[in-house]
Amino acid sequence: MIQASIITIGDELLIGQVIDTNSPWMSQELNKAGIRVARRVAVGDVWDEIWAALDEEQKYADIILITGGLGPTADDITKPLLCKYFGGNMIVDEGARQNVINIFTKLNRPIIERNLSQAEVPDNCKVIPNKRGTAPGMWFTKPLQTSPVASEVSVNAKKVFVSMPGVPQEMKGMMEDDVVPMLQAAFQCPVIIHKTLLTAGVGESFLADLIKDFEEALPKHIKLAYLPNYGMVRLRLSATGYDGPAIEKEIVQYFETLQSLVKDYLVTNEDEPLEKVVGKLLVAKNKTLCTAESCTGGYIAHLLTSIPGSSEFYDGSVISYSYKAKEDLLQVDHTILESKGAVSEEIVTQMAKAALKNIGSNYVIAVSGIMGPGGGMPDKPVGTVWVALGNEQKIVTQKLFFRFDRIRNIQLTASTALNLLRKFILEG
Repeated sequence: MIQASIITIGDELLIGQVIDTNSPWMSQELNKAGIRVARRVAVGDVWDEIWAALDEEQKYADIILITGGLGPTADDITKPLLCKYFGGNMIVDEGARQNVINIFTKLNRPIIERNLSQAEVPDNCKVIPNKRGTAPGMWFTKPLQTSPVASEVSVNAKKVFVSMPGVPQEMKGMMEDDVVPMLQAAFQCPVIIHKTLLTAGVGESFLADLIKDFEEALPKHIKLAYLPNYGMVRLRLSATGYDGPAIEKEIVQYFETLQSLVKDYLVTNEDEPLEKVVGKLLVAKNKTLCTAESCTGGYIAHLLTSIPGSSEFYDGSVISYSYKAKEDLLQVDHTILESKGAVSEEIVTQMAKAALKNIGSNYVIAVSGIMGPGGGMPDKPVGTVWVALGNEQKIVTQKLFFRFDRIRNIQLTASTALNLLRKFILEG
């Protein structure tokens, strides 16, 4: 199978100032194209370290994709390094130069020599146009060097190196428009098909025991992966081969068997988040949802509104963090707040009923809890959460306990509440 390595360049990545979002996205796109990502490496803006990474990664991969270090400043050393690495000479690419001029003209900004230097490229690369920025991409080829750890000899008997800008939008444009199609033309890539389902209410270990015989009986070209996250587990079947229709037919059969084995815990048989599952349920029933959030501070609303088209099923939220906000916005009883506390069954029930009345939705979720690290009490330790959900006919409540840090407790509260609502809608 054709394998790729991704090298991301930049000191900002290593010190945590910038989070690398390029590598995960690139990995997904390469996987769709039948190219397996074998390794991902981050290096700083250091000449020797970048050079060493290029030497090392071609031992493991047929394709080496590089992002970063193509800017116009002194710390952007990727381009001159690649020129020397592949024994080229710098020239001005007229297409890239005109692209720089066009961009600055449209922005009505002056062009300085440093900007025009973006059009300089090694003379032995294939220039990849940048339709979203000034720095062009570069495609290099190198005769294959046989290595005892190399994955497999490519059909073209060569290594391919592709350098792209680190700016995500620019890199994505190059990958979609040029790089992926060029790679598929240069290498004989197999078909990779994934089928993913989502389970809830069951742990990873229990699932593994439940489907042990199924997993052991899988053929070598079909793999099963467990992907746990926030009280849920995704199960992904991946099949690889060169006969696309046959592989598709085979994995569908195994996927149907897997669904039947985990049917009691199955949330969805598509690779989609829980909030999208809830949204689709609401749309199918022509119903809407509102939320009344305290401890989650609008995180449930954030998840729901991150789904395109969420206005079809989501009306809005009341974020009532303080006692005063709960009283003023959700008409929570002051006496009960003082006697029972904000983290109580009585309060989330009042929050839910008031949100339904004030916003006018068909369904509601209300949450109040102690996320930590402080604020816990003997009878209500950190991680205690009350959830209320339902509709005008019925409000149900549940007390939850989480044991993690603040952020994870918030995320678990949101996912658990959404799953409880999903069950309520289905049972209704």
